[in-house]
Amino acid sequence: MASVRLFFTLLACLAALPAFADEAQIRKVIEAKLGDARVESVQPSPVKGLFEVRLRTHEGPQIVYTDAQANNIIVGSIYDTKTNRNLTEEQMNKLLVIKFDSLPLQDAVKITRGSGRRVLAMFADPHCPACEKFERELARVDDVTIYVFMYPVIHPELAEQSRAIWCSPDRAKAWVDLALHGREPVAQASCSTPIERNLALGAQLGINATPTLFFTNGERVRGGLTTAVLEKTLDDTAREAKAK
Repeated sequence: MASVRLFFTLLACLAALPAFADEAQIRKVIEAKLGDARVESVQPSPVKGLFEVRLRTHEGPQIVYTDAQANNIIVGSIYDTKTNRNLTEEQMNKLLVIKFDSLPLQDAVKITRGSGRRVLAMFADPHCPACEKFERELARVDDVTIYVFMYPVIHPELAEQSRAIWCSPDRAKAWVDLALHGREPVAQASCSTPIERNLALGAQLGINATPTLFFTNGERVRGGLTTAVLEKTLDDTAREAKAK
């Protein structure tokens, strides 16, 4: 609680500060204090007196907050309590947008349910508890095509099972059997697989959590979604794609 009180005390102080940022000072201080970080932009944040600083680091984009003179640097998320939205996460998702068509879908396990008209790509580890939880939500969704990029980073020592899934005669079934039901693949990892390429692609995209979802508008979501939110997001992105 002390850290929470400190955060809101800082916000109260920052509200009284000048409305214009000293961008040169902010760049100088933050790049000196945060090591390999390079400041890409400085702009007002949703909180009066606080500025959003977008950084480029070796781990990818990052957002921090500061006052107009960079006397305080705040690392964390801004939550809008009225709407229950994580505003920082929403901004990060915009920074991390990709071109969906750039994904090498041939390296993913393709699962089609119903008409398959709605499309989703997912980086997941079959031994990830959060992935298993999301698979239960995903199992309730129809009329969807799911491209699963197997990304065995939680238990890399079990990566052979992901390779065996790729070598299975029915990859989609083998994936669901393991990821949702815990049934190990019967096939052997005796064929050429894209697992190493998936690991390299995930690192390139800055994926550090599983599951990580990508929708056809290029936006990503770290972690799973409830069935209701997933259905709405799939419908929204399908409409966007159709309108183009």
